[in-house]
Formats: sequence, C-alpha cells, structure tokens
Amino acid sequence: MKVHIIGGGNLGVSIALGIAKFSKNNQVTVTRRNTASIQYLSEHGITVSSDNKHQIQEADLVILTIKPYQVDTVLAEILPVIKNKTIASAVSGLSLDVLQSKTNNEYPVIRIMPNIAAQFGESATCISFPEKDREKALPIVDLFQDLGTAPVIDEKLMDAATVLGACGTAYALRYIRASMQAGIEIGFDSNTALAIAAQTVKGAAKMLLEEKVHPEQLIDRVTTPQGCTIVGLNEMEHNGFSSSLIKGIKTSLKQIKG
Repeated sequence: MKVHIIGGGNLGVSIALGIAKFSKNNQVTVTRRNTASIQYLSEHGITVSSDNKHQIQEADLVILTIKPYQVDTVLAEILPVIKNKTIASAVSGLSLDVLQSKTNNEYPVIRIMPNIAAQFGESATCISFPEKDREKALPIVDLFQDLGTAPVIDEKLMDAATVLGACGTAYALRYIRASMQAGIEIGFDSNTALAIAAQTVKGAAKMLLEEKVHPEQLIDRVTTPQGCTIVGLNEMEHNGFSSSLIKGIKTSLKQIKG
C-alpha cells in the first residue's frame, strides 16, 4: 500500500515511522510546509516533501494529520488531483458526515484516532467508517493493527476515543513523572527513578492486556493486609487520585465538543 500523510507534525511522523518499522510492503510519503525537522525520515525509507501533492496520484491511502482549520485549504488543494483514493482523517472533531460533505461524497472516508505511540508499534488507534466504505476500510484497520491495537468503534465515541487514547498518553506520562519525582524524594537518582516508574507502568499494562482481567484483580495480587501498598493506595484515593483523573478526562471531552 502507498500511504500519503499530509501533516508532518508529531502524530503524522509517528504514524509514518510506525508503518516503516512495523508493517510490510508499504511505501510512505509525509508532507509539511517546512521539512527541515523531518528530513531524517528519509533514513527510514520515508519520502519527505513540502508539496502536499507530491506523488499523491500514486497513493492508495491519504491520511490527514492536520489542524481542523487547515482542512478546507488542504482538501481544495488535493481533491482536483486525486481519484478513488481512500481518505483517512485523524483531525480532531471532524465527523464523517462533514468529511463526506467536504469531499462531495466521492471518496471512501475513514476516521482514525491514533496516538504517538504508533512510532513504537504501541498505539491504541480507534477507527470508524461508513458501512458503505467497509471494503476500503478493512485494509486500513489491518494497517493500524500493525502499529498496536485498532478497535473499530461507533463514530459517536470518536471524541471520547481522542481523550482516552490520545490525550491519555499525556495523562499516563504525568503519572510516570509524579512517580519519578516521588522516587527521587525517597532516595533514587532521577534516571533510576524514571526507569523504575516507566517499566512498572509498562509491566502493569502488559499484564492487563495479556490476562484480560479487571485492574482490581491485579491490584489484589499486590496488596496484603496491613501492607505498604494498600495504605499508599488509600492515601492517594483520600486525596482524589481516581476522581481527579476522571474529572480531567471528562473536562478534555467537554473541550473537544465545545
């Protein structure tokens, strides 16, 4: 598959690197106005261009990883020169109905919400598409499964998926940062504290994904009566650990929905 990514920011670059590293038999092009910061992508076999239309006629899939205010300008530029291309949008808040309207209902359209862990083959990419475009969409689902997980969801949940799966990366990193800071306070140097905190989160996530159980079941394995784990958890909950995270997620969703 030939993949043309318009928007060489953090997300577009992460997708491009993920495809180059973890999928097979694909060719990737990334475009952005100023290409100086992404020239290194060529070392991974990725074509870089400042022209959004560069070899776009040869593409099978066009991925939009641009800002919402750029959509009309980019579509006006590329639609006259592409035919029968599948368009996948990672544009926050851009619904399938609106995208179909902007493309005159002449193109298969898909809505995707990856995160920057795609670069490491660990993205949680939520995908939705109109039923009429299912045949065109399924190969895209397969592509993103190479970059992590790619559940197909109802489009009404895509804004929520943005918060949980994309914004959620920042939330998880903030937890790791706090854990690292606590580690320094109890005696570790910063590098060791960060390594322990990050690996611990990675291990916890892997257990959940492989065992497919509720988090509380795994928490029970770590907590013992009158032990240090349960008193720490209770102190965090007394200070609003879970409730503040839930409130943060809901606030982010309100921001997307306007």
